[in-house]
Amino acid sequence: MGRALPFLIVLVATLIALIDCLSSEREDIRGLPRPVWLLLILLVPIIGPVAWFFAGRPISLEQRAGVIAGGRSRRRVTAPDDDPDFLRGIDTTQSRNDAELLRRWEEDLKRRDDENPGT
Repeated sequence: MGRALPFLIVLVATLIALIDCLSSEREDIRGLPRPVWLLLILLVPIIGPVAWFFAGRPISLEQRAGVIAGGRSRRRVTAPDDDPDFLRGIDTTQSRNDAELLRRWEEDLKRRDDENPGT
């Protein structure tokens, strides 16, 4: 088991690097083109996957912020709850209207209870 463990670790790291490289968007891969990364990962057992994780893999913080090399910014389509501009622009008037509607319903129920105490 002790001799197989390093082999399994390298195999798992290689498989994860391959899957990650294949599933990454082409424009987000850093450093080298995807085919070169795939060859590097497959042909250079330990260094290839390690190099992918440190030098080729898209950086998630940069992706979320939309920042690319050179400090330029690009707009990426994101879900509304991931977009700070959208969250700032949400109209809180609707929640105020809902609270007012709830207050009126409660007053109406109380009035009906006062009018019909026995039912």
